[in-house]
Amino acid sequence: MAPPNCCSPSPLPLIRFLVGILSAVLLTFPRPASTAGCFKSVISFGDSIADTGNFCKLTPAGSMCSPPYGETFFHRPTGRSSDGRLIIDFIAEYLGLPFVPPYYGGNQTEFGKGVNFAVVGATAVASDVLVNRGIGYMATNVSLGVQLELFKKLLPSLCGSSDAGCSNLFNTSLFLLGEIGGNDYNYALGLKMTTARIQELVPLVVNSIGSALQEIIKLGATTILVPGNFPIGCIPYILTNFRSSNPQDYDSSTGCLVRLNQLAELQIELNRSRKLHPHPYPHANIIYVDYYNAMMRIYASPKRFGFTGGVLKACCEGGGGGGGGSILGGGPSMRPCDEPSTYVNWDGIHFTEATYRLIAKAVVEEGLFTSPAFNLSSSSSSCVRGVTAANGRNSTFPDRDSLPNRGVGLIVQPAAAMVLVNLLFLVVVGGMSSSG
Repeated sequence: MAPPNCCSPSPLPLIRFLVGILSAVLLTFPRPASTAGCFKSVISFGDSIADTGNFCKLTPAGSMCSPPYGETFFHRPTGRSSDGRLIIDFIAEYLGLPFVPPYYGGNQTEFGKGVNFAVVGATAVASDVLVNRGIGYMATNVSLGVQLELFKKLLPSLCGSSDAGCSNLFNTSLFLLGEIGGNDYNYALGLKMTTARIQELVPLVVNSIGSALQEIIKLGATTILVPGNFPIGCIPYILTNFRSSNPQDYDSSTGCLVRLNQLAELQIELNRSRKLHPHPYPHANIIYVDYYNAMMRIYASPKRFGFTGGVLKACCEGGGGGGGGSILGGGPSMRPCDEPSTYVNWDGIHFTEATYRLIAKAVVEEGLFTSPAFNLSSSSSSCVRGVTAANGRNSTFPDRDSLPNRGVGLIVQPAAAMVLVNLLFLVVVGGMSSSG
């Protein structure tokens, strides 16, 4: 059953037209982000999409702390919310770095090449602010602001005793700021809040991410990836809990819930874009990563990418989306499918290693779905360690032929793109306000 007001009429044709133009614009900004210099560490903030073990250190009884989580690659639970590696793991491998260790339970000797503050269930907005908005339950109170404070406290030991040490750390570290913000909306959706009330969270989420971004840059960060949210209307858990009897509520080409995807795509992504482009920090490369369209490409053509087992249903039984799966229930009762690599979704909320591999490949090697254009393979061979030349980059990733050629889009200056961003924002807010 759909949430109140989630599927009322909207200016959909105009929105889709403008989204098509905007997608081309964001993917073809003429100013590429520099990837010069060697990345010697990865510093990460976020939620379950990037958590490599923090939640399980804080809450050992958590569902992702038990089998079958981790079965595909690690052959044991590691605290990752998947059957194997996450996007952050593939990025680390591509850079020739070890997997990024979680902050909780770690020690200084492990943090020389990276540290991960991401925690399952984390929100962009501070917990007390969400409580005041009627969202009383959160899986953790380690919000983005808390993660940033933990980083600042750790900074002296990471930098060493000299200013040069800090400068070197920031110049040679790749910062991942997210994905985060999805849980702020997911908690509200779980309470069946109206679209209007969820919409009120948007500026809070955007401001929290924008403030964290500015603070990281002021500290000295020079290269920051800021991923957006995934299409929540395609998540099995959401499809099950907000099932609709009206066929028009679904995208006929993907089976996803249209209105909830619009919430993710338009209200979240475009507002973040307004925060990121342009920015007053000439020394910093801020790269927006469009997880939304990276996933929609898979949902639009799943068989092309090898997903023949399940697209809108989870690999693990019991988890929704019309076909079953097990939503966040590690242990004997959680029965995974025989071939997770043929499924997009792992547990009803999170994705399989195969899905994360495709996204990482597109972002770090192909430079797809990033704005400005970002391509680690354009760095010198000494910086992108572990990558073979010419005939086959890193065996961790699928063959290049498995990805479509990047189409030629509109070449529009950032200022013009911002006009489109603001126009889209006004269209969506107007449409959703009238429906809420």
